[in-house]
Amino acid sequence: MGSEPQPDERKGLMGAPPGLNKRFKVALVLYVGLGLLVWFTMGAGKVVVQGRPVELRLVPLIVIGGLALRTVIAHQAERIRRQDGKVDGSASL
Repeated sequence: MGSEPQPDERKGLMGAPPGLNKRFKVALVLYVGLGLLVWFTMGAGKVVVQGRPVELRLVPLIVIGGLALRTVIAHQAERIRRQDGKVDGSASL
């Protein structure tokens, strides 16, 4: 009795505020800003990886790029869930 969510109490993206897309865009802008900070603040040191010199500042840029890619994939998954109507409120990534 009362364990089922009411239609207006349902969590998920069917009734999600339009701020979801805004948060996604803000996240991408912040990733770009963080990448620019890394690029302009880290020194031009080099480290040898498998016999090739690699700029040290590329390491955090690859990590930031991976996080940005994960954000894009999660956003696309949420859009697909919203279109299919399979939102259950337990999405996590």
